[in-house]
Amino acid sequence: MAAVEVPDWKLRVEDSCEAAIEFSKLYYETFDQRPKKLQKLYMDSAILVWNGNKVTGVSDILSFYENLPSCEHTIDSVDCQPIANSATQGQLAILVTTMGCSKFKGNKPSVFQQTFVLTSQGKVWKIVSDNFRSQEVS
Repeated sequence: MAAVEVPDWKLRVEDSCEAAIEFSKLYYETFDQRPKKLQKLYMDSAILVWNGNKVTGVSDILSFYENLPSCEHTIDSVDCQPIANSATQGQLAILVTTMGCSKFKGNKPSVFQQTFVLTSQGKVWKIVSDNFRSQEVS
């Protein structure tokens, strides 16, 4: 029986964390300052679930974002983990969870949590799934 190579999981976790931090900075900077450029961060078939409302496909996601007021995000934490290749048909993927505060123009600040599934497209990470959930601050 041939030996099976086991990937260096620790290195994969470290690489995932670095990618998650870089991606999060890019995502929220783009969301807050250049929202029309968000389309470059999503796969064509991506799914967004925004406070329970499902939006499918990058063009519909972009239309959804265009209807939101301008926003400023403050990120308090970023967490991530690689997703096993067997779960992603050999595609390199990571799960990224962010938490912080969002302030949409005309609204009170709210605490939010956002979870992304990202997949590697060459040297670029793209969003496959995006789940945003906010809570009003009392």
